[in-house]
Parts: sequence; C-alpha cells; structure tokens
Amino acid sequence: MRRLIVRLLAALALIGAGVSPAGAEARAPLVLAAASLQESLTAAADAWAARRHERPVLSFAASSALARQIAAGAPADLFLSADEAWMDDVQGRGLLRPGSRTSFLANRLVLIAPAASGARLTIRRGFPLARAIGTGRLAMADPDAVPAGKYGKAALTALGVWPAVQGRLARGESVRAALALVERGEAPFGIVYATDARASAKVRVIGIFPAASHPPITYPIALLKTAASPDAEGFRRFLLSPAGKAIFRRYGFTAR
Repeated sequence: MRRLIVRLLAALALIGAGVSPAGAEARAPLVLAAASLQESLTAAADAWAARRHERPVLSFAASSALARQIAAGAPADLFLSADEAWMDDVQGRGLLRPGSRTSFLANRLVLIAPAASGARLTIRRGFPLARAIGTGRLAMADPDAVPAGKYGKAALTALGVWPAVQGRLARGESVRAALALVERGEAPFGIVYATDARASAKVRVIGIFPAASHPPITYPIALLKTAASPDAEGFRRFLLSPAGKAIFRRYGFTAR
C-alpha cells in the first residue's frame, strides 16, 4: 500500500505541474488486484520481468476498496477484480479502456478451520455451523461489500444457515484478513476462496460449498482509462496467454 501511495503522490505532482502521467517517463504498469491474487499475480509479474520487461507494481486489497480508489482518481493501469459487480461499477463510471475487459479466472468457496482443529462438518442444507462455532465467531470478508463475503453470504443463505450466523461474524476488510483470523486461531471457522486456503499451511479445508449455492466466482481484468505505461497492454495480454494462465492454474485457479 505504501508503494501505491507513493505512485499516487507522484502522479498528482505531475498533474499539478501540468504534465500528464501519459507524458511522463515510461514506467512499469501499476496493477490494482484483488487480495486473493497475491501469490499467483506476484509469480506472473516475476515471469513477465524475466522476459526483460519492467516488473509491474502490484497493489492488493479488497476489490471494493480498489474500485473506490479508481473512482477517486487513482492513476493505475490495470484492475483485476474478484467479482464482476465491482468491475461493472468501474465500467459504469466510464473508467475502463473500451474493449479491454475479459473474465479469465474462476475460483471455489471453502469453509476452513485452524490446521490443528479436529472439527468436522458436512456442508449441506441446514448444516449446524452455528452450533459448531460455539462461543466463537465465523471469519468472513465483509459480506456487505467484499466479493468473498458476498459469495459467502449467498452460499449460507441458499443453505438456510445465514440467519443463525449473521450476528456472529468476524468481518475482515478482505478475504486475506478473514484468513488471518483463522490462521491465528481467533476464529474457529472461516469462509475463503479455495486458493487462499491452499496458500496457507495454518488452515485446513473443512468442505467446499456447492457451486450452485452462490454466483459463479469469476475474475475480470481490464485496462483503465488512466493507463499510461506502455507495458500495460502487453502485461494484460501475457496474463491472458496460455503461459500466463498456466501460472494461475499452479495456484489453484481455474483458467477460463
């Protein structure tokens, strides 16, 4: 986040001096990406740099927070969202480069517990999640804004469990914040993406939510109208290429 702030201040300084970011010295792409893409997108950026390109600057946060930054004028090049709704929001504001939006990844939603937990639950309609939580809380990304939280709420609602747990949430600002609560044992259960659970040795998967219990989890990518890096489109195309998609598959995503 510190690197993003530095970049934003630099861009504002250029604008104040009457120089547009597009007229500035060529720079590496600034990529705003959903928190769940941390390991995979970092690996993709490393692979791009290994091809003798400037390594992209990556800033990770909840898709909702990133969309608000873009709406506030963040001069970034690429946006990778963890759901279509926040990309729709940015597109609806006229902030995407026309024709650059593509949905290229998919994910699954899982219930997790600390690695040392002996808890067992079968995810089905009416499963006793509230009883299993006991006096603890269910860790989730904020279900009112963050994609992972919205998917989790949809799944629990479809399974008839949401009314029993909605008052017992530990809300995280992102899916990785929810993951951290379970990693530290501060919550006995959590709902995250399958790729987040795979990235941590401190949690284990209790079960996978039925795909039909929530909207499809898809990741769109698009160039922003503020894109000024000459490498931005090239990096976008690399991520969509067979080589790029292979990297995301290694981290558990389904490439579309």
